[in-house]
Amino acid sequence: MNTNASALATLHGVTRRYGDTIAVDDVTLEIEPGEIVGMLGPNGAGKTTILSLIQGLRRPSSGTVRLFGGDPRDARSRMRLGGTPQETALPETLRVGEVMDFVGRHFDRRTEPAELAEQFGLTEMLRRQTGSLSGGQKRRLSVALAFVGSPELVLLDEPTTGLDVDGRRALWEAIRAQHDRGVTVVVTSHYLEEIEALAERVIVIGEGRVLADDRLGAVLAHVGRSRVAMKTTDAAAVARLDPAAHHETDGDTELFFTADSDRFVRGLVAGGIPFHDLTVRGASLEEAFLALTGETADTASERSVLA
Repeated sequence: MNTNASALATLHGVTRRYGDTIAVDDVTLEIEPGEIVGMLGPNGAGKTTILSLIQGLRRPSSGTVRLFGGDPRDARSRMRLGGTPQETALPETLRVGEVMDFVGRHFDRRTEPAELAEQFGLTEMLRRQTGSLSGGQKRRLSVALAFVGSPELVLLDEPTTGLDVDGRRALWEAIRAQHDRGVTVVVTSHYLEEIEALAERVIVIGEGRVLADDRLGAVLAHVGRSRVAMKTTDAAAVARLDPAAHHETDGDTELFFTADSDRFVRGLVAGGIPFHDLTVRGASLEEAFLALTGETADTASERSVLA
């Protein structure tokens, strides 16, 4: 990929190792102004490591990372950057408004706490100590703080962790409003619904590599799978119904991940293959990626500590 001088952040041939483990494997990508980018993949795919490289929190083992054209480890390069980590840590004795004011004073430009609080539904909490907030309220505050310095680029790592459905949707609305004001946003998630709600461009990460980088519709078509579970005495015959389907065995249950579950089930019935306890549902994103990459759940679990 050719380097674009207008890109806000770039990774070129970047690899990050932890001992013998490769968390990010020869990744090249660019974040362009004005985008909402969804970075999608199962737990342990390398999403958090990529964000930490852009933020200058980690150094690449090889390759080049640039933020606003400079070294992300240089504080001057990060002045136009906002971010929210997966874990929320706030000073419990400070009030919400005080935390917003404190963080904002680290930036040349800042959004006033009252304005930001209104956008993220925190107005009634401005005088409350952060230690008295619920987990979901703390998460909303943590995401709001990513925007307090009027940044040009914001990196949100699993921003809706711990929120209920209504809380997630409210936060999505606030993020979209910030984007409408000109902020470029990168969101990591393993929730397909979240990426669908927010992203225009999707970068699919698996085993530390970029598996896809395209517009939302193209990527959704690529990862769309259904999970068909059943008990059968002839799993081989079932597998022949769709040679492209990924097949796993979970105890006495056979799992098939297929792009067309309707056709799969019709073929199952028409073929007279014995089965019982049939269930069909949409595959979770992690299941879809396990199917696409050929990983096992145990392998993904081993990598999850690296995010």
